[in-house]
Amino acid sequence: MENLKDLISIGKKLRILYVEDEIQLKKSAIAILENIFLEVIIADNGEEGIEKFFDNNIDIVIANINTPKLNGLKISEQLRDFDKTIPIILLSDYDELKYFSKAMELDIDGYILKPINIEELKKAFIKCYKKIDFFNNYNNNLIFLKQYQELTDCNSAVSKADVNGNITYINDAFIKLSGFSKKELLGSNHNIIRHPDNNASTYTDLWHSIKYKKEPWKGVLRSLSKSSRTYYVDIVIKPILNINNEIVEYISMQHDITNFVSPKKQLYDFVDSAVYPMIVLIRIDGFIDIEKLYGHNVTENIENSFANDLFKYMPEYLNFDKFFSLGNGEYAFVQDLEYQKEMDVFRILNELKNFQSIINGLKVEIGEIDYDVAIIMSVANGKDCLENVKHGISSLIQSKQDFVVSNNFAKIEQDAAFRNLQILKMVKTAIENGKIISFFQPIVCNKTQEIVKYESLVRLINEEEEIISPFFFLDIAKKGKYYSRITGIVLENSFKALNQTDKVITINISALDIEKHSTRKKIYELLDANKSEGYRIVFELLEDEDVKDFDEIEKFIFNVKEYGVKIAIDDFGAGYSNFERLLKYQPDILKIDGSLIKNIETDAYCISVVKSIVAFAKEQEIEMVAEYIENKNIYIILKDLGVEYSQGYYFGKPDFMNPT
Repeated sequence: MENLKDLISIGKKLRILYVEDEIQLKKSAIAILENIFLEVIIADNGEEGIEKFFDNNIDIVIANINTPKLNGLKISEQLRDFDKTIPIILLSDYDELKYFSKAMELDIDGYILKPINIEELKKAFIKCYKKIDFFNNYNNNLIFLKQYQELTDCNSAVSKADVNGNITYINDAFIKLSGFSKKELLGSNHNIIRHPDNNASTYTDLWHSIKYKKEPWKGVLRSLSKSSRTYYVDIVIKPILNINNEIVEYISMQHDITNFVSPKKQLYDFVDSAVYPMIVLIRIDGFIDIEKLYGHNVTENIENSFANDLFKYMPEYLNFDKFFSLGNGEYAFVQDLEYQKEMDVFRILNELKNFQSIINGLKVEIGEIDYDVAIIMSVANGKDCLENVKHGISSLIQSKQDFVVSNNFAKIEQDAAFRNLQILKMVKTAIENGKIISFFQPIVCNKTQEIVKYESLVRLINEEEEIISPFFFLDIAKKGKYYSRITGIVLENSFKALNQTDKVITINISALDIEKHSTRKKIYELLDANKSEGYRIVFELLEDEDVKDFDEIEKFIFNVKEYGVKIAIDDFGAGYSNFERLLKYQPDILKIDGSLIKNIETDAYCISVVKSIVAFAKEQEIEMVAEYIENKNIYIILKDLGVEYSQGYYFGKPDFMNPT
């Protein structure tokens, strides 16, 4: 733009207003200007200049500072009142500071002293062109921005705030989302919709980004409407900066994503914000089996249909605030009892039980099949109600019940967890200090009453030197990493006992032990080291419903029998006893479950079951051991029934090994 050709190329698109009363100067200036600009409009005085400015689409104004009727400074004042961006060049005979200062106040784009210097005029025109170009782009951007705003307003809630966070603008979508009126919002702080349970660190991070780093912040916020409805927004907040990189305002754009936030999170947030929450957690009984049987799509239809039934039949008296379909066959009704603490608890429970009866009488159509759906229900209120109802559902599944008031269940579970941790700590300490020991209980031949075997039984010595039965720690140890170490210690103690007695040693092992490679390896190593004594080892298999690999167990049994080891099935006759499994294991010994033995003196059913076991064992040529022989009479009954061996306090309690 430095050469005349470029000036003319741009100027030929512009109209210029030239206000001048000096005829000679005007004549020579017009000759120059007409060669540069599209059109030159002439005015002989200030008033005429103002009139022609408003009658024509003027791009640049050149005015003599001494024009009659209205001088150049007055012309500039009036034009600036109308249009602060119009480029103005003043021509002056005076090189005085007062004129120049006034021109600067009016943001004049050029102040040229007469006689006119072509280079100075050229510089002034270049400055004017740049200003025109800037504001043309600015106005175009405003047009685009307005269109963007119209588009954004259709899809987003938009707000602006001053540097203090006070709202200066909101669109209709923001008003609708928040539930507040425009009058209530304008001038208020954005805290008016801030959810009280949001984490303070979120806002610390937000303000650090937009105020100090001057960068946009994006995230998900939980907000609270005028009607106290919790809603979630995906929001972007951007600081607006001026040319000096100073924040002049903040603008935010947000979208309502409440329907996309998981029902579980909404449930948790409702409970967190409630003063005195109450939850009814409902689960379709046997839901996993339904899903396996009918598949995901059909099950989803069942869930949706069932949700409608639950909502339809819930008693109006209970007036629940929210209903959530949580997936996997679970639903929750919740309300805040802050203002309803005087509600009749017994009536609430009765209403819920009646509701449950109605639901359990309904049928859900699956194609041509009417499916009977039953529900289990856990109810709790107060601070820990969410955890309580979840533990309540677990309790119902285990107990096969269908309704429970589960207040304090979470505390019970926490207390149990604390006790379990203490037990695990006790086990760890005992292992580290060599305080896992083995006691041995005698097993006698019923014909001779002589000791022929010893059962190896684990014990723990705690820090108070108390002897602790496995009943108090072994199941808990199975949940941690210590169980296999206990098994290893027991195996070592049991094989050492072979050197202290000439009797048979029986050792308890579970499916968990056999399925663990390191335990199997340990057993094979001990058997290899004691090959000549393998015939004096009996492994008592503890029946377990959680067996994962029957093939591995059968393989193990085959391998150890190669060493002369015998296999016994422990606690036979109760629990998970399975004759088909029994035949696969091909045991040498059956240990009759103690629950049958303890009551055999008075319970005809127990006698009948034991008789059946004896008949089966005799036919299969399997030896039998009866546990829990507490007195002579029980011993005689079992001996007469044909049981070969007895074990119990009548013959001896578990104790340290006494060499025999």
